[in-house]
Amino acid sequence: MPPMPRSASERGQLDLFRALPGEFAPRDAQDLMAYPFFSLSKSPRIRPIDFVAGNVAIRVEAVPDHGMATIWDADILIWAASQIVEARDAGLRTSRLMAATPYEILNFTGRGTSLRDYQRLKAALDRLQSTTVATTIRQPAEGRRHRFSWINEWHERSDARGRPDGIELIVPDWFYRAVLDDALILTIDRAYFDLTGGLDRWLYRLVRKHGGRQAGGWRFDFRHLHQKSGSLSPFRRFAFELRDIIRRQPLPGYVLFVEIETGGRMLLAFEPAASCGKPVDGLVPSGTRGIVPSGTRGSCYREPKPGSTTCTTTKNRALNLESNKDSNLEERRTAVETLISRTGAALKARHRRMGSEGDAAAAKEPELPFGKPGARP
Repeated sequence: MPPMPRSASERGQLDLFRALPGEFAPRDAQDLMAYPFFSLSKSPRIRPIDFVAGNVAIRVEAVPDHGMATIWDADILIWAASQIVEARDAGLRTSRLMAATPYEILNFTGRGTSLRDYQRLKAALDRLQSTTVATTIRQPAEGRRHRFSWINEWHERSDARGRPDGIELIVPDWFYRAVLDDALILTIDRAYFDLTGGLDRWLYRLVRKHGGRQAGGWRFDFRHLHQKSGSLSPFRRFAFELRDIIRRQPLPGYVLFVEIETGGRMLLAFEPAASCGKPVDGLVPSGTRGIVPSGTRGSCYREPKPGSTTCTTTKNRALNLESNKDSNLEERRTAVETLISRTGAALKARHRRMGSEGDAAAAKEPELPFGKPGARP
């Protein structure tokens, strides 16, 4: 019997990867952590995200029927990345075509397993498939853009008797290649899935990506954070919500501070939290020991640092130059260029003024009492 013809569709050209059972560390793609790819609101967003910083350009578009993929929908991509990395490290063959039960995905991401949760999972898959992305990130030629959707396609599976047998989905090649590159993947705290606010979730991913676990921490300018978030909120509202996050200290593994420069520029600073791995309270009793007793519940206590500092009294943490050049240096570069431009204009104006004064002085200078050659006195 001749072999069955292979399907010409993408699904027919890929081997099926079955999701691995068990609990393992969640992994996230650094590109998705550093840039604005998702809506931070649960309300449907149709307005595109347009982001440009240096050589990085991103445009995210949505359709009215489903709206833009949200940062909660991105949990499915975290699940997919975790599965691929875990299988690769175990020496198993991976694929962009993945099969799993809804329960496995919901359980991994800390969701419920009710009928309503299953329906929400399907809606999230629809948003991931219908949202389109165009970006220059990781493109060989400068200015070239790679276009894709977060999920190329997905469908519900059924067994031979027609009973539900999970779902299949295909992740895009752009995402799959990033996941297979160790340098582009980070392990995240499982407590991330407990964060309920969209801005909280986005900020944790950004801090985890740029700050890592450096003891000295890092800092960001508020306005650059607003730009990098892709948020539709006005800057004033965005800054208010950031300060509220600093007050609540919800990010697992990190402590947040506000630093204010002499000129009034606000910076968000962060550093690793206490060793217990739980958020540190914004207000702690005076004299609390730095070492947290074994069995401490709820959150850790430690001697607090000032929540708001100025450059004149406290040494600020270093800018994250190595990991975020486009973001933090952009405003400084603009400020330097503006200063150079203004200085040049001032020097030119002074030169013109001095030249005019010299001409006027020459015009007023009296002639010497000597006649022209051959002229009569």
